[in-house]
Amino acid sequence: MDSTSVGFIGGGRIVRIILTGWEKAGSMPERVIVSDPNPAALAALKERFPAIEVAGDDNARPASADIVVLGLHPPAVGAVLPAIAPALRSEALLVSLAPKWKIAGIAGGLGGRRAIVRMIPNAPATVGSGYNPVAFSDGVTPEQRRQFERVFGTLGEMPEVAEEKLEAYAVLTAMGPTYFWFQWYELLDLARSFGLTDAEAKEGLAAMVEGALRTMKSPDLTPDAVIDLVPVRPIAAGEEAIREIYRTNLTGLYRKLAE
Repeated sequence: MDSTSVGFIGGGRIVRIILTGWEKAGSMPERVIVSDPNPAALAALKERFPAIEVAGDDNARPASADIVVLGLHPPAVGAVLPAIAPALRSEALLVSLAPKWKIAGIAGGLGGRRAIVRMIPNAPATVGSGYNPVAFSDGVTPEQRRQFERVFGTLGEMPEVAEEKLEAYAVLTAMGPTYFWFQWYELLDLARSFGLTDAEAKEGLAAMVEGALRTMKSPDLTPDAVIDLVPVRPIAAGEEAIREIYRTNLTGLYRKLAE
């Protein structure tokens, strides 16, 4: 158990994902404090993780922790920053999980605070397999980096990237599973209807997806060569419609996040 205290401002889905990942890894921080204006959300979180402290809508309590995590949607960040600034300790590290809000804007909302990390987490962090890109402000010290990596590293990979690329990662990696999970569950249902057991279907699907992705990463194969490896494409007639859904919806989403 890590002795670092972690305060979450916001107690929604992403906080549950992070806490579950820590729990599975046996790396839950010694003290976790969560605030949220929704009593039902906090009650559900407390029931699931009895050891955490819940602070109601008192953001000052989690803001006094060693690491303070903003688990908020972008529209809520602006009002919270100046409100928590007086409670933040000078040596504390602030971690923002929100897209759109740049480090400079966060620092400005805190009155010039510089020890800031932005991270774009994704749902597989719940089983320790996250891909969670990060960007650090210039004010983050080497010791704070080590502290951050120690606390969050059990959730999965944390590549350091240029801050201006975080919104692209939000569309690709944070939201990416939603583009496929419903299709994979449909494939599982069909496989079971064709006679495979649940275990056989899941093992086959996982092996197929992992192998397909490794094939795409091969430097010896172009995209056309990869696609041409399988002669039968049962849903080829719908591929262009699917591509258009991606182009229209995801391009629009990225532009909203990046503006």
